[in-house]
Amino acid sequence: MISLMILCIALGFMVIGMPVAFAIGVASLVYFLLPTTFMPEVTAVQRIVAASQSFPLLAVPLFILVGHLMNGSGITMRMMTLATTLAGWMRGGLAQASTLLSALMGGISGSAVADAAMQSRILGEPMARQGYSRGFTGALLSVGGLITATFPPSLGLILYGFMGEVSIGRLFIAGIVPGVMLTIALLIVTAVIARRRNYQPINDRRPTWSEVLTATRASFWAILFPVWLIVGIRFGLFTPSEAGAFAVVYALIVGGLIYRELSLRDVVDALVASARDIGMIMLIIFFSGAFGYVITFERVPQTMAELTLGVFSSKEVLLFVIAAFLIVFGMAIEATVVVMLMTPILVPMVVAAGVDPVHFGVVMMTLVTFGGMTPPVGVSMFTVCGILKCSFKEYTVEMLPFGLAVLVVVAIMILFPGLVMFLPNAMMGG
Repeated sequence: MISLMILCIALGFMVIGMPVAFAIGVASLVYFLLPTTFMPEVTAVQRIVAASQSFPLLAVPLFILVGHLMNGSGITMRMMTLATTLAGWMRGGLAQASTLLSALMGGISGSAVADAAMQSRILGEPMARQGYSRGFTGALLSVGGLITATFPPSLGLILYGFMGEVSIGRLFIAGIVPGVMLTIALLIVTAVIARRRNYQPINDRRPTWSEVLTATRASFWAILFPVWLIVGIRFGLFTPSEAGAFAVVYALIVGGLIYRELSLRDVVDALVASARDIGMIMLIIFFSGAFGYVITFERVPQTMAELTLGVFSSKEVLLFVIAAFLIVFGMAIEATVVVMLMTPILVPMVVAAGVDPVHFGVVMMTLVTFGGMTPPVGVSMFTVCGILKCSFKEYTVEMLPFGLAVLVVVAIMILFPGLVMFLPNAMMGG
């Protein structure tokens, strides 16, 4: 009961507008100030400090910096050229290209909101001039950013692995197949809508092998980036944290020496933007250390595991119930916060039910990230609607078929866990 009260206090503070990090921190401190708590108040400070003493956590600021460096290195426009070459001949060619761009950029930006914002600035007006409605454009670009939640190096998977003590390397590899599934699902939905509305291609014919090869060669170093990450982690060349450091150096070399588009000013801008993003995320993580300690000390995971195992006899049914809860929770709270609050509770529960925490992590990140693309308070929704100047009502209506496709993919992931776990089991064993 006490832990439920602390959770309600944190959510209440968020509702009235308190910054998320402080809402979590104050709620956690309340627990240590209660007369029934025999631990000294300094324990809260110790848990906050302990949360910062994590080597795997270094991956978060490093990959945030990589995302900003990549955006200033000329990689985005080369990826756009490749996506347009591959998909421009289809009906709704520009829309199809935007989905492929999300898949290609998923291993670079690491953030669904960043991917949606970047694409909205690049493709928003061109798609409007091609006759696409602003609601359709916003919905496609926002939900397309969901691919970033699974393709490595997903920041959400890094945070989940840190909070749940799950292998980040296995999470990275497990996210590849779901990322491909999401890409195919969104391409199919876009094709159906484009045919009904007669959205036109932007190229008058299919690309030749020569054109594809030319576009691929121009994007070669960008495409190679996620490959280096997976190969390096699989063969033990570096840990996920060391992979972040490698990625920063890689981005500087590619942008500055190979493409020669990354200037000193771009590097400074990337550092400033990264400092702002890192400060916000890391403060939430640190205060979540105290919150997670409270949840663990009160034996909430164990209690919930006992209750759920007594009610649900099927792992699949349990996952569907948790999935419904995560969708609702994700609609109201930003994905990073959901991961910080719920991972310490849910991971022990699903492990006790016999679910692989790597499998669950990919499902969870897909759902909570999707929540940011839905009303009433989706961060990605607000971002794209603000950039494209489209109404939330129009966005919501246009988002429904894409949302249905996402839910179908999640259902497949739950019912057929072998699809998610095939690559990590094959490449890393277990």
